[in-house]
Amino acid sequence: MVANVVSIAPEVSAEKFDWLEAWYPIHFEQDLSKTEPTRFVLLEKPLVIWWHAESQQWKVFADVCPHRLVPLSEGRIVDGCLECPYHGWQFSESGSCEKIPFQKGDGTANESPRAAATTYPCRVEQGLLFVYLGKLENAETQPLPTIPALDQYPGEWVMADVFRDIPYDATTLLENVLDTSHVAFTHHPRVGNRKNAKDFELEVSEVANTGFTGIWEEGPRMGKLGSQKTTFFAPSAMWHDIEDSPFGQVMTCVYAIPTEKGKCRAIVRLPFRFKSVIPRLIFKYTPRWWSHVNQMGILEDDQIFLHLQERELEKSNKNYAQTCYLPTGSDLFVLAYRKWVESFGEPFADQTFAPAEVSQEKLMERYHSHTENCSSCKAALANIKKIRAGLIIVGFLGWLALPFHGVLGLSTTVMGAIAAIISLGGLAWWKLGQYERKFYDGEYPPTRNYKK
Repeated sequence: MVANVVSIAPEVSAEKFDWLEAWYPIHFEQDLSKTEPTRFVLLEKPLVIWWHAESQQWKVFADVCPHRLVPLSEGRIVDGCLECPYHGWQFSESGSCEKIPFQKGDGTANESPRAAATTYPCRVEQGLLFVYLGKLENAETQPLPTIPALDQYPGEWVMADVFRDIPYDATTLLENVLDTSHVAFTHHPRVGNRKNAKDFELEVSEVANTGFTGIWEEGPRMGKLGSQKTTFFAPSAMWHDIEDSPFGQVMTCVYAIPTEKGKCRAIVRLPFRFKSVIPRLIFKYTPRWWSHVNQMGILEDDQIFLHLQERELEKSNKNYAQTCYLPTGSDLFVLAYRKWVESFGEPFADQTFAPAEVSQEKLMERYHSHTENCSSCKAALANIKKIRAGLIIVGFLGWLALPFHGVLGLSTTVMGAIAAIISLGGLAWWKLGQYERKFYDGEYPPTRNYKK
């Protein structure tokens, strides 16, 4: 197997991958607001997403007003148009300027092509909003990076979905999730176990412009789950597929969406097609926000060190296989992916990282990287705050009642019940406060450092 690993060498491609000429998922549809515009940055291009109620479709524009270049995402949706917050210019679903409030009644400046907003093709598939930044004529011919298995068995899947904005490159994220061997140590004991670490062999197809496929015949957990098939769909998607585990079909799907140098959005889908009804019901009715809070820790397990890894890699003048020592068969998918990167290019290749390392506080931060953009977590956080406020009011009223038990004619039993309610309410307030912090910050050190 080592010979096969050594054979995965970088090549110089005559035709680099054009990162603009590809579809990218940028949001779960259920997290988008239909009443307010949403900003997103893709390949350093600021975008604004908004809902056109009349056509019942999402629209994606460049988040730049052609008038004075301010972000349209700071404006509002009014009368079926997206309105600029600076001077009130309004843009229809096609991007045409419908109104310039400060021009004369018979003015026609809004009809100029220069007054139009830049629009991009977008589509909703498998619950994700995809956008295309390249040439309009290519949008229909380029494949959408959807997951075929999800369409093959409609209605049979339960899905744990999560996203997070990550402070390292999309290429670093993809290399990490394609790495089949790190789970046992990095994610011990959340979803991995150090005891499962052993030698294993991978097979990989020819690395092409469109990506590659691979297979791990034995599969994870020392073969207990069955064979795992892996697909890298260039440039931003990958999935591991265990078709016939003892539980049913289990998948791990990740989209690494390049936003800026040193930043990306991780869109993670964990589809399960269980054989048994019971786990299917458990997953189906588990609150989405509860799942997200737990999955944040898994993402942070890697995040705490990968931003440093990519800075070290950038210092090297050699190719990946020469810079990093990868002598085992378990490294084959990583080498195949790095061969693709070195053969066909990467985004922001002409840029370098800022010298400063990302702080631990920034790496563990959850609110801006996830919560505020997630409809379920944002709502759960608001509800927890309301409950805690309610507990304070109930506790305050209870304490007010205690000194006047004689006037109110309260018995000793009732007094004891009130005191118990106050105590339990205080405990609930404290525990909810601890849980509330999980929507803002992650935990450090990671559990692998203190769990056997």
